[in-house]
Amino acid sequence: MYDAGLASETDGKAIVLQRVKGIGKVRFSAPDGKTRLTDLYQSGSAKVRLPKVYDTPATAVLINTAGGLTGGDRLDFEVGADAGVHVIVTSQTAERAYRSPGGTAEVSGCFTVGPGATLEWLPQETILFDASRLRRTLRADLEGDARLMMVESFVLGRKAMGEQVKSVFYRDSWRIRRDGKLIFADDIRLDGDPAEALTGPATAAGALAAATFVDCSADAEDRLSRARDLIDALPEGTARAAASAWNGLLISRFVSNDGRSLRAALMSFLTGYRMTALPRVWYC
Repeated sequence: MYDAGLASETDGKAIVLQRVKGIGKVRFSAPDGKTRLTDLYQSGSAKVRLPKVYDTPATAVLINTAGGLTGGDRLDFEVGADAGVHVIVTSQTAERAYRSPGGTAEVSGCFTVGPGATLEWLPQETILFDASRLRRTLRADLEGDARLMMVESFVLGRKAMGEQVKSVFYRDSWRIRRDGKLIFADDIRLDGDPAEALTGPATAAGALAAATFVDCSADAEDRLSRARDLIDALPEGTARAAASAWNGLLISRFVSNDGRSLRAALMSFLTGYRMTALPRVWYC
């Protein structure tokens, strides 16, 4: 579960700190028309739970039993949705990136979605604490008419606790391919004082929380009016948002002054856009 691989200094003596290493893999298929779990692997602090659900798609809940991430930690997740299945993957709670004593925490997600399948990647927010360092990479491979919906959000500290983030390293990199062709690439990078990057009107205009939602599907452009109507109907004061669509992609961006408001906006938008309730862990 842990790897002793990072040294710290106390009174001139090097102390080797334990590091988290976790791997979680899950795959679903429907050889007879009924969605079934076909592969499950978990090691270290990465756990996958499969709650019983009724009248909703198969759902997997990802858990980091370490309770958060710091420099040198690593989590890797792989999700497969074979032809014709509909799968939802979410997280038990918000992920937390804590102050790093050295090194950068690494999180990776690898998704494969077969023809006629739908995968919804709906984790809860990531909270970045002062002096944290986190690098996340998400890679998806879609086949044929596969559909992928993804959301990721981050929050700079907890406003209700009076926390301020003066220094952070955060890199979020997305690459989505359909039949081997790159169709979407997105990178967010914060390095140093986030206020320097987020105060501009073209970035976040001083916001402390942000989210990106992507719908990759052949008819994504047909849903643009719905997305914009939902943005116009967001609870007052929760978030500023916009949506655009082109070439089988719909993208929505959200910025907010605090994590609670961003969460309220996302729950309103995602519920309306998907026309169904979010996984139950979002309401806990």
